[in-house]
Amino acid sequence: MSFAATILSLYPDMFPGPLGASLAGRALERGDWSLETRQIRDHATDRHRSVDDTPAGGGAGMVLRADILASAIDAATPEGDTRPRLLMSPRGRPLDQARVRELAGGPGAVIVCGRFEGVDQRVIETRNLEEVSVGDYVLSGGELAAMVLLDAVVRLLPGVMGNAESGAFESFETGLLEHPHYTRPREFEGLSIPGILTSGDHARIDRWRREEAEELTRERRPDLWQRHLAGEDDA
Repeated sequence: MSFAATILSLYPDMFPGPLGASLAGRALERGDWSLETRQIRDHATDRHRSVDDTPAGGGAGMVLRADILASAIDAATPEGDTRPRLLMSPRGRPLDQARVRELAGGPGAVIVCGRFEGVDQRVIETRNLEEVSVGDYVLSGGELAAMVLLDAVVRLLPGVMGNAESGAFESFETGLLEHPHYTRPREFEGLSIPGILTSGDHARIDRWRREEAEELTRERRPDLWQRHLAGEDDA
């Protein structure tokens, strides 16, 4: 069964967007995954098709109503649908490669794209929405965040990447940032490819790549480095 993604959005026309190109787009055409978009506004009950209201307790902005969003979620998830329900939200758990791999190994996902100041907390609780963040910043809505999540997931689906090893040694897969890469020409503006990479000694090459990955992680992501060290200690 292919990975099935359902998007709930006030701007469904934003999809597939970049997901229709490159690896994800070709995989979509082949049927390796499917993409369904649903308009939340279709579940509005007034003639103005309103989906939001002022926040309880006062404050700026508007809040997406629980009853309307709940209706949209229920319509998109028939009984027996085991797909996780995700809400793209800056206050969610940071998306990492481990969670991406979990999602790629599942049947798909129902993804709610938030707008306005946020979503009524009651629909988050009653519809078991898992809040997911793609970074410590705020976007205009969850659509771009949903595209980021799906791009990360789709590339890990079986057959999407030409070389299965391509994903095994990337940044975060081993708990480290990825090592530097080089290709032709051998000389570029006075800089040469490191000699070890053209030595043919694969054991030394692997060791060099590991050391470079460790050094980059120490310099650029001390949080990952400390986690890596803690993991090695546990092992």
